[in-house]
Parts: sequence; structure tokens; C-alpha cells
Amino acid sequence: MNRKSLLLLLLFVACPMLPASAQKTTFQTAGPWKPTTDIRSDAVMVYGVNDNRRHSFAERVQSWREHNYTTHFMTGIAWGQYQDYFTGEWDGQWHMDEGQKTQQGDTIMHGHLVPYIVPSRNYLAYFKEKHIRPVIDQGIEAIFLEEPEFWARAGYSEAFKREWQEYYGFPWRPQHESAENTYLSNKLKYHLYYRALDEAFTYAKAYGREKGMDVKCYVPTHSLLNYSQWQIVSPEASLASMESCDGYIAQVWTGTSREPNYYNGIARERVFETAFLEYGCMESMTRPTGRKMFFLTDPIEDRAKDWEDYRRNYQATFTAQLLYPQIDNYEVMPWPDRIYEGLYRVAAGSEERAHIPRFYSTQMQVMINALNEMPSDPLTPSKGGKEQGARGKRRPNARAILLPHAPCPLPPKKEGGLEGSRGISVAMANSLMFQRSPRPVEGYDDPQLSNFYGLALPLVKRGIPVSITHLENTGYADTWTGLKVLLLSYSAMKPLDPQAHEDIARWVRQGGRLIYCSRDNDAFQNIKEWWTERGYKAPSEHLFELMGMERKAAEGEYRCGKGRVYVLRQDPKEFAMNEGGDSRLMQTLGNAYGKLDVKNSFLLRRGPYVIASCLDEQTVPLILGGGGGNGDAFLDLFDPTLPCLPGKTVRPGEQAFLLDLRKVKHKKRPQVLAAASRQEEELVEKHRYAFTAKSPANTDNVMAILLPHEPKEITVGADTYETQWDGKDRLLHLRFENKPEGVKVCIRW
Repeated sequence: MNRKSLLLLLLFVACPMLPASAQKTTFQTAGPWKPTTDIRSDAVMVYGVNDNRRHSFAERVQSWREHNYTTHFMTGIAWGQYQDYFTGEWDGQWHMDEGQKTQQGDTIMHGHLVPYIVPSRNYLAYFKEKHIRPVIDQGIEAIFLEEPEFWARAGYSEAFKREWQEYYGFPWRPQHESAENTYLSNKLKYHLYYRALDEAFTYAKAYGREKGMDVKCYVPTHSLLNYSQWQIVSPEASLASMESCDGYIAQVWTGTSREPNYYNGIARERVFETAFLEYGCMESMTRPTGRKMFFLTDPIEDRAKDWEDYRRNYQATFTAQLLYPQIDNYEVMPWPDRIYEGLYRVAAGSEERAHIPRFYSTQMQVMINALNEMPSDPLTPSKGGKEQGARGKRRPNARAILLPHAPCPLPPKKEGGLEGSRGISVAMANSLMFQRSPRPVEGYDDPQLSNFYGLALPLVKRGIPVSITHLENTGYADTWTGLKVLLLSYSAMKPLDPQAHEDIARWVRQGGRLIYCSRDNDAFQNIKEWWTERGYKAPSEHLFELMGMERKAAEGEYRCGKGRVYVLRQDPKEFAMNEGGDSRLMQTLGNAYGKLDVKNSFLLRRGPYVIASCLDEQTVPLILGGGGGNGDAFLDLFDPTLPCLPGKTVRPGEQAFLLDLRKVKHKKRPQVLAAASRQEEELVEKHRYAFTAKSPANTDNVMAILLPHEPKEITVGADTYETQWDGKDRLLHLRFENKPEGVKVCIRW
């Protein structure tokens, strides 16, 4: 090779063990490495420390390390293979009484001898000794404790009664007998799993330091929105400021997002819209606090459906997660064994079952490999999607610094930002979970969590990129960045801390717009909490008083400093459960915000990627690109053939994931633009481009490769392959069978 060729040589070798800050993608599995599940993410979360019949935990970990994966650990905190604890093998005591029990005395089980757990201190001692310490001894530096779940219908076991007495200082009360008992019971469940995670994580970090390791601790969890709707209690937003917690995985997928909700008087599945709100409430938990956030999607789900149902809803949730450009870390799938090796219905209504169709595995692999390259938004004010050395701080003198407009403006609007009327947010709090129960209590009923969806869905359905504001985060300055209008209701939740009212009132006085929607007449308004102890009959009375209003403010508009308060004396469920019921809400929002950009779609550019969704329950499609001779050219990443299109029509209820060839950087450099594989050992020379493509066995690869000139020679280390050259866009399409050990490709021109 001559000197000139050496200067032109660019060698990109994939690093086998990426540092933690560079790990963008991961997945979870209980099995060892296999050719059929070698999906080439940066890291793998090996599930469960117990040895199974074929492989020990150490062997499973080592099998992934031998194939250049960074290995992490995941297990459940509320359930798992902990039979040795419940049957007395660990300490000689039978502990089945520590399972979560219903009013009927039934233990809620996750499997044989695997109850959902009341996390006692004794259980935590066992958990630290048997499930945290051994994995750190194996060199694991990241621990994921998933799904801290306490069912709202539980709360009747002897173990829970003991915890009640210790926490409240008075004897246990049956939760079904009153609203106050329900609230107190669920609040205790929330506390127990906060304590459990804090103890487990604090121990993991301390033990890791003894061994010279910096152990990271994460919580994979459903969204607060989903847990509230499914009537499960979990610590959720409070963990974002827990010192021992480094972040989350947002467990959002078809199974959570297809839960029906009400809009315009109709209850039905709205997968994209629900997923958008689920990801939003998870992103907003970490945006002010600087914790790391992974977004999860699942190409299938737990319920038995057919492959087309899985594919359609996977596209919806996948699109929703990409509409948050500040998040660029992903769990690309859970349980690849069941995805690649499971048998599912070939069509709706059919009992015939088959493995994943080749076209779907190809499409899925194109999508997950795009996540390895997905850029984040550098202009996002906070770094919730990045792991930070210095975390967000709750300011002790927040009153002096929380200014909503001049110091905290909307981020600059630029090409690539999510289109629509930004700066509108719906308030949410952990106490959404506290008012949930299997049956109405003292007349309180909130079907399908409509007191939340009644505020959020009218905005989403009009293409307004509504965000979430967690009351737990009002003391962080970044919570208020760019916020113009806050929608608040105490119909479905109550404020846990009066300081949140101080923060809201200060924001309004400095120019914010608050819309408060509630009749304030539900039974939970009068429970024994901080506001009733101060003499208020409803928490809103405290907030209104701070803003110089009458405690029992009537419906209307009020001045407060430079801001405005709009009071609507309706519960938000009335906006959702009645046809046309949201008209008063939208009129008030227009008065508070100004002219709203109303549409039936969402559109975002992230680098060269175009992400779009056209909302259903309307008839107007979304047209992307000019078509014809306008020079538009998009790779359709939801199409397993990766066609190049001059434009794309997205019909109502559909989504699009495109790569805009006009936005590709370094257009003169050969590069793989999209592929159902991950490329390693890239080599770029003056007249040659080479790489190795790796992806699971028994799947097809399709690749779209940008080249400076038409190829003269193509060498592919596969038994057979197909090629197609597109001279107009200088694209080479390659297709061949994947190999986990890699297929070497060399192209000359």
C-alpha cells in the first residue's frame, strides 16, 4: 500500500467492551449466548443469579463475555426464584406469610412458590446476601432490579399488618372500608418498595466499593401511568432523586399501551397515544434529575396474539419512543429467546402457530440496529437521556431562581424539533396510585384512569406535544424550563408535599398559566393528610390561598402576579367520557396559551431520521416529501426491503420511520445507511469498502449501502446473495442470510 493509500485509510474497529457511558443498547435474557439470540447490542442483562439445570450463572455470564458483550445483571425485586427464602432453606423459617394477600385471603402469585412479596427487612437481608453479593463477586458492575410492584388489591397479609403498625404507629385498618384507609394502605406499599430499593442499591454500591468497583443501579419499571391504570403501587418518580439510584428502564410496550382508555366518550385501545404519554411520564421523571433513562419496546407481548398484531403495535410504540430526542439509550427487546424461538399465531383467529416470519425479523433488526446510531438532541436543556457525573439538584432557595420565561425559555425551535404547540404540560404525582382500588370506595370511581386521560388525550389527539410535570420534581429548576401552561387536577391524585404548591404559586406569579380542573368533592379530599391537618378541606384550597385567591375559588379566570389561574369546576373524566366533552377544556387552553397549532400528526427529525405518526379517529393523511421531481429520497425503515421512496403517505392510525438521504452526513464516504445487522471491522479505502455484518442465525439481512460510484466487484461471504444498484441515489442493496459469526462484505469500484 502506497503513502497516498495510507492517508486515505479509515479503520473503524468495534470495541468489544464499551465503557458504561457509551452503552446505548441492551437487552435481557435468562439464557446463555446462542446463535439465534446474538442481537449485537452493546450490553446484555443476564437474568437471575440462580443456577439452572444446564448452566450456572457464572457460565451464562461468561458465554456472553466470550462474544464481546458487556454483562449486567437483572432480577425482580417483588418476585423471582426465591423459593429458598419462602420454604425456609435460607434461615430455617417458613416465609409464605410474606406474600401479598387479597381481602379474600388469596396470595397473589407470580409462579409456583413465587408470591409477590411484602418486602420485609428479613427478606431484604436474604436478597442482599443471595442475589446482590454473588453477582458483584462475578464482576458485574450494573444491577437492574425490575418491577417493584405491590398490588392495590393486596394489603391483607400478616406481614403487611406488621409493617403498617411499625410505619403508622397504630393498628392496621382494612383498606376497603374507607377512602382514607385505601390511601394509607397504598402509601405504605409505595414506602415499602422505596425502602427495599434504597437498601438493596446502597448495599450494592458499598460492597462494590470494597472490591474497587463502581456499581451502577437501575430500576426497570412500568410507567406511573400504566401502574396507576393497572392498580399497582410502586415508588416511581421518587426514585429519580434517590441517591443510590442511577436511572431507569421505561418498560413500555404493546401490552401496557394497548390498555383501553376513554376519549370523546369511547373506550378503546389507543396504542400510539398511550405509549407517547407513557414514555413522556418516564422521561419527565429524569429530565430534571440527570438520571439515565433507557426506553424499552417489545416486538411481541405477553398476551397471545398474531404476528401482524405484534408488528403493527410494535411500530406504534417504537415510533412513540423516538419522539423523545433527548433519550438515546434503549433496551431493544426483552427475552429474545421467545421472540426468535417462540411459536405464535400466523393470523388473527387462526390456531396455526409459527416462528417469527423472516420479513418481520428483518424489519425488526433494521429498527433495533438503527437505535445504535440514533442521535440525541444536543439542544435539550437537561441531560436526562445521558448518564451525568453531576446530577440535577433540588435548589434549597428555589424561590429566588425559578423564573419561567427569561431565564427558562423554550429551547430554540430548530429543524429536528418535535412540531406543534410546545410548553403545555399535565401534572402528575405518585399519588395517582394511592386512590386506586378494585371497587369504588365511598363513591369514588375513575374508570380507566379517565381523570388523567381527560386532560392529556384531548391534547395528544390534536397533535399537541404535551409533556408531563411530576409534582415530586417541582423543586428542580429544569422542571419549569419552557413551561407556559400547566394543567392540574386533584381528582385522581393528591399532592404529597406542600412545597409543590409553593413552587407552582411562585411560577404562576412570575408569568405562568395554571388551569385547575376538579370538583374537589371526592372522598379522598378529606383524608388525614397534611392539608386537612392544616385546616383545609381540599388541597387546592392551600394552593389557591398561596396565590391570593379564595380558598373555594369558583369557576373563572384569576390574576396572580404576572400570571393567570383558570379554574374549571369539572372532573377531567367528564372531558373524556362524554362525546365532545373536552370543548370547554380546549377553549380554556386556547385562552391561556394563545393560538394552538392543531393537527392530527406528530413529526420529528433526528439527524437523518424522520419519525412520524398520523393519529386515527380522523381521516386526513400525513404527506411526507414532495414526491415527483423535488429531489426527496427516503429509505423506508419499516419496510423489510428498504425501498427508496420520493415521498411517503402516512394514513390515519399508521406510523413512519424513514431515513432522509438528503440529511446523510459525509455523502461522499461509503457507508451502511440501514441494515438488519450490526457492522464491525469497517475499512474504507480509495476504491474499496469492507466490513463484517453480524446478526442472529436463521434471519435474513437486507442492507442499503451508500457508495461514491457503481460497484465493479462485490464479494460476500455468504452461500447466496442478491444485489441491486440504484444509480440515481448511489445505493447498493444487498440481501443474504445472516450469520452470528459474521458475513464479510467487500465492495470495489
